[in-house]
Amino acid sequence: MIYHLSLQAAGVITGVLLAGLSLLAFFPQVRALLPRFPRSRTAGAALLTIDLVWSIWLLATMEMGEFSNFRKPLLILLPIGYFLVLKFVEEFLAVRALGILCLLAAEPLLDAAFLRPQASRLLLTVFTYLMIVAGLFWVTMPYLLRDQINWSAKNSGRWRVVSGIGLMLGLAILLCAVIAY
Repeated sequence: MIYHLSLQAAGVITGVLLAGLSLLAFFPQVRALLPRFPRSRTAGAALLTIDLVWSIWLLATMEMGEFSNFRKPLLILLPIGYFLVLKFVEEFLAVRALGILCLLAAEPLLDAAFLRPQASRLLLTVFTYLMIVAGLFWVTMPYLLRDQINWSAKNSGRWRVVSGIGLMLGLAILLCAVIAY
């Protein structure tokens, strides 16, 4: 256990973030700005920096067993790779960095739900696995997020439905975290 995050804390954090982001999506300005996110260099650099800090912290603190000899070279290669990606990856950097962030965030959520007796933990677990699948697709095929955003933002009814589903899922996870965990 690296994170020491309780199921209740994981549910509250996930529920608040998901509900908060979904509430933001109801503002018309967000619907107008979100299609520019996949190609945003600033958002990509910010998300990639978060990924780098999280990865360095994880690599520096985790138990690596027989692979502990690789810790120092990896701690050197991570920042080098970070700067090379910032310099040479111009297409969809924000989407790729968001996908990496989804993959990094999955481990503490699954760890918090592991071997818990509450059946409602499966709501968080299913959401986490959906996040993993989305993260894998966004890292390898980043144009998919652009297409998903464009499809969702095509008309206001569709945008409200997608945002409403995210809000309901976030509130359900938050409710389970407060009541059942």
